[in-house]
Amino acid sequence: MDYIFHYQSPLGPITMQSDGESLTGLLFDDEKYFGKTIHTDQKDAIQCDKPDLPAFAETVKWLDVYFSGEEPDFLPPIALHTTPFRREVCEIMLTIPYGETMSYGEIAALIAQRRGIDRMSAQAVGGAVGHNPISIIIPCHRVIGTDGSLTGYAGGLNKKAALLKLENAAL
Repeated sequence: MDYIFHYQSPLGPITMQSDGESLTGLLFDDEKYFGKTIHTDQKDAIQCDKPDLPAFAETVKWLDVYFSGEEPDFLPPIALHTTPFRREVCEIMLTIPYGETMSYGEIAALIAQRRGIDRMSAQAVGGAVGHNPISIIIPCHRVIGTDGSLTGYAGGLNKKAALLKLENAAL
């Protein structure tokens, strides 16, 4: 059973999804892959008017702290229902410090090193980053091009820039 809750952020509406225990999705409503991650059209999805589920309450608290310009010092409970490769990329993104960035190439190099292979495709990493099911909390907005450019944010480059500005990230 999926539960859905809507949050109004300074950058636009965000929809979150939970399995009842953990956060399973968090995307801006106009995000590119919204319908493939958040399932608001399921007949058995329960629309919540307030964040009664602990996963939603913790996520709202996290987002409120984040959008106030502070770094949250906790994570709400999350569950990644994705491929092993995308999970690995998400786990690396979770290590990117607040206000800092990492390139797609750097993530690819880390995965290659972990796997004991010569190289990993930065494009494959880009695909995994773009399909991040829990944006902002899993900070895909902190992943940038090798040359420092802002590229590839499913929520829109304007939101990526705004999130990085909120964190005072040096670009």
